[in-house]
Amino acid sequence: MSSVLVIDDKESIRKMLSQTLVAEGHEVESAANGIEGIKKSKSKQYDVVLTDLKMPDMDGISVLSAVREENPDASIIVMTAYGTIETAVEAMKRGAFDFLTKPFDTDHLNVLIKRAMETRKLMNENMMLKEALKLNLGEGKIIGTSENVKEVLKLVQKVAPSDTSVLLIGESGTGKELFARAIHQLSARRDKPFVAINSAAIPSELLENELFGSEKGAFTSSHSRHIGKFEIAEGGSVFLDEIGDLHIALQAKILRVLQEKQVERLGGTQSVPVDVRVVAATNMDLQDAIEKKEFREDLYYRLSVFPITIPPLRERPEDIPALAEYFVDRFCKEMKKPLMKVSRDGIKLMERYHWPGNVRELENTIERAIILCEGKRIKPEHLAIRIQTPEEIRLREGAGLREVGQHAQMQAERALILRVLSQTRGNKRKASEALKIDYTTLFEKIKKYKIDPNKEI
Repeated sequence: MSSVLVIDDKESIRKMLSQTLVAEGHEVESAANGIEGIKKSKSKQYDVVLTDLKMPDMDGISVLSAVREENPDASIIVMTAYGTIETAVEAMKRGAFDFLTKPFDTDHLNVLIKRAMETRKLMNENMMLKEALKLNLGEGKIIGTSENVKEVLKLVQKVAPSDTSVLLIGESGTGKELFARAIHQLSARRDKPFVAINSAAIPSELLENELFGSEKGAFTSSHSRHIGKFEIAEGGSVFLDEIGDLHIALQAKILRVLQEKQVERLGGTQSVPVDVRVVAATNMDLQDAIEKKEFREDLYYRLSVFPITIPPLRERPEDIPALAEYFVDRFCKEMKKPLMKVSRDGIKLMERYHWPGNVRELENTIERAIILCEGKRIKPEHLAIRIQTPEEIRLREGAGLREVGQHAQMQAERALILRVLSQTRGNKRKASEALKIDYTTLFEKIKKYKIDPNKEI
């Protein structure tokens, strides 16, 4: 059902058009003059505006310009009993959808309104496509046969058919957006838009405009209406990535969308109903953020109705060979190179590596290896990854100041022992004297730091 505003100074015309359009299933309001019509267009967004050309207070061309200022998405049809080619051309130049000369057949008018609505639908679909391109929304593929991945996919299949909000929890690079897309594709909303937005990638002062949109003049650089992501995703799904980075003030507005199913554009006075499913993702401990008053507890419970934890790559090393093969095939095709394979030693190295950047790091590693490799086999030297020591891994996983100091001391001690052993040509007795420690202490430190004098000196 479309909303139509009829502007005409003759009551009989307004009444006839209103009855005709209501009978066709449209929602109709009317105004007796241009000033009243413009006032109504400021308080409500209409799909179609029918305006007479000749009116005592303001002509239809002026009304057309003023209405387009307030409602640039409306299809405006100008009606007149004094139609001329020049007037029609002027109306079309000012942005009229079409031009009708009185008297006209109401069937013709109905066809014209139907065509206006179809054009509007195509424009909205085009806007969605542009947003998809701007957001670089490409197709992805979930790869993995590990038990961890199978368990996640089972949960995805269970929750997808409902409209329940889902919270995806996992480290950066684990592929949370792929799982969000899977939820969308397995739902009844699959034919509607999937719109993703990264809360951490957009400054908080701009994010509200991106999410909810704005009216013309809402702020200094706002020269036209901007449609927000929630409206663009109408009927589909919105993926809010890194939700933990969302400013506390915006969290309240997201909560309102979840509770009331409506948004309000910046600078607007009317609430716009939206029908979207929200899938959120985070790499943060939101419970900790709640305790620190950095995340709203009520929003957390709204979002985490159905939480799903995405495992890091180091917890599913059995999936690495299949993931590597997928990325090798993809990048070989993109770079127009002969198909390559990762060598057995290369696979073993990747399975031993801890992958702090998860699948995204693996993807980047394979892309670099394809560039470096000149043969058909990707070898360990092409992968440019280094296996860290247990001490380095523990330090990477989060250490306090004391542990950082201890680690630095151990590294310094090991380097000094190696240097002195080299100077004494492996003579531990002379090395202990130079280091001013007893022989037993030196021997224990060599064992502790896994120093092999035969290989490292």
